[in-house]
Amino acid sequence: MGEASSGTPPSTSPPEDRLDSWKEIAAYLNRDVTTVQRWEKREGMPVHRHQHDKIGSVYASRADLDAWTRSRNLPAARDNLNNASLANPPVPLQRSSNSILPAKWRLVLPLAAIGVALGIGASFWLERTEYFWRSPIASARFQTVTDFNGVEQDAAVSRDGHFVAFLSDRDGQTDVWVTQAGSGQFLNLTRGSAPELVNPSVRTLGFTPDGSFVTFWARKQDGSKGGDISIWEVPTLGGKPRPYLEGVAEYDWSHDGSRLTYHTPGPGDPLFVSDGSRRPEDRPIFTAPAGLHSHFPLWARDSAFIYFVQGSLPDKLDIWRIRPTGGTPERITTHNGRVSHPVLLDRRTLMYLANDPDGSGPWVYSVDVERRIPHRLSPGLDRYTSLAASADGRRLVVTVASPKRTLWRLPIGDSPTEVSAAARISLTTSTVFSPRFGPNYLLYVSATATSESIWKLANGTGTELWRGQEARVFGGPAISPDGRYIAFSVRQHGQTLLYVMQGDGTNARIITDSLDLQGAPAWAPDGQSITSAADDRGVPHLYRVPINGGSPALFVKEYSVDPAWSPDGRFVVYSGPDIGTTFSVKAVTVEADGHPLPTLNLTRGARHLAFLPGGRAIVLLRGEIQHKNLWLIDLKTGAERQLTKLTSDFDIRDFDISPDGREVVLERVQDHSDVALLDLPRP
Repeated sequence: MGEASSGTPPSTSPPEDRLDSWKEIAAYLNRDVTTVQRWEKREGMPVHRHQHDKIGSVYASRADLDAWTRSRNLPAARDNLNNASLANPPVPLQRSSNSILPAKWRLVLPLAAIGVALGIGASFWLERTEYFWRSPIASARFQTVTDFNGVEQDAAVSRDGHFVAFLSDRDGQTDVWVTQAGSGQFLNLTRGSAPELVNPSVRTLGFTPDGSFVTFWARKQDGSKGGDISIWEVPTLGGKPRPYLEGVAEYDWSHDGSRLTYHTPGPGDPLFVSDGSRRPEDRPIFTAPAGLHSHFPLWARDSAFIYFVQGSLPDKLDIWRIRPTGGTPERITTHNGRVSHPVLLDRRTLMYLANDPDGSGPWVYSVDVERRIPHRLSPGLDRYTSLAASADGRRLVVTVASPKRTLWRLPIGDSPTEVSAAARISLTTSTVFSPRFGPNYLLYVSATATSESIWKLANGTGTELWRGQEARVFGGPAISPDGRYIAFSVRQHGQTLLYVMQGDGTNARIITDSLDLQGAPAWAPDGQSITSAADDRGVPHLYRVPINGGSPALFVKEYSVDPAWSPDGRFVVYSGPDIGTTFSVKAVTVEADGHPLPTLNLTRGARHLAFLPGGRAIVLLRGEIQHKNLWLIDLKTGAERQLTKLTSDFDIRDFDISPDGREVVLERVQDHSDVALLDLPRP
């Protein structure tokens, strides 16, 4: 049968008395495998090996082991098992002199201990740094849902993953559409009945928990009050839209469908939790500080937290979470950028959209909500504008956009100018934006994949004035009153910098790097300082920045951004905080005292203001969040006049008025985007 070690004759014990492995022997003696192997080698413990003599193929007799333990003054194995907590511990084995460790082992063992400690430390470090992290969408199957001409956006997926809803201008105006995944058939649910549906700052579409209704965000045309915003519903298979949650901007149902969280469009976007409806007596569990927003509420899988995006619109945002009972929010991400559309794939894996520190994107990101190390998942140049997930996290729906920016000229007349009068400006660069008129030239910003630059167009010839590697120009350049200097704000290597250069692009220098700049800069009429907004503990204020190298000084103490000085230098107009989807326009004098203005509440989306020559009127953008026209406001009488009458596909993001007030230059954005599904494999 076998041969015994240490000269012990083969066992003839019955099968029920035999232990057939080191593991069984160790368990019988209530010791670990290493200890019993050492006893067999050094103390003659009776262990037998099978004839093939593999080191791990052993057996032993319970009776033999009991006799051996008694001979060594150890408690019998059965006593050891049944009386492990006896007051008298086992007598330790007496080692013979030849069992004492050699001297070399006294060095090896400490080194081995150090190696083990280093191994444990390395394992801990690898786990903390997510060295073995793997993309949650690495094996996802990608399929296109739409391939229309135009814009598809704000896609949502039902909880069971069977239906996809999205906004599309396929029929001309923007409507809510739905399709059953994989069917190739599409249904227009609103057919022009909802006047304004687009709001990139919130999740505009969703499904009821059972998937029988598509819900959508809606705003009354040119609405300026919180009550003008509500959530509506329309049957998924078609029917008449009706109110779903009146006065609510966004919502989310808990995973089991028993609890509702929602926020209203009031100041700070108050966040509520209820048992399934909005009630007047509900009290918010959280309201964002003054000037900040709280969007995209999302229940955790176990309902222990509500995740949401908080910060200053549009690009100083992060994901936070809070208990449903309220309390102090806990920060999850630290992008301080354009963050939106969080979804949970499981209890810990959070996906969302965010731009990079240089302003590029937005891209798809993922983070473990406990370790909180963000990972960018989208490697290409495609921009993502929405993200949603099914209830089990196995099906994702995204919108992928390819924006195109161009510049156009348009004359200003006594009646609204039609789009047919617009003429595209021919340029040698591709992506262009933020146009500004100078004396006998046009200034604009051009972008590539890795950097942005400032160009001048004069007499039909384009000239690059400034370029910054991995730099993003924000807010648009500003030209001094005499046209000799140009100021511009840049985000580069994690800093915001305010530059001044001469009109030909020479002598570019940084005049401040100590402020967290926001929005567009503006020259003071005397040309000796620049007015710009800078963030102070989450709230932007206007500062005066001397061009001679002096320290910036606080100018306006309240929320203020995107200034524009009157030509005579007596006052400056600026934008106040977003409340709901609108913001107010205010003015102060040189001494920072209030200056009277007609009441002006504008829709979020474009804040640029421009004075006409003489300073009696300003030109601004008014209309829906996505589509606006130019209007003229007389600052003395408050009289308003529409300057342009543009088609719905002519989306203006920025503009400027020529020095003589007879022409306007427009930045037009044309988005081509499609909806796609990502199916994740089952774990």
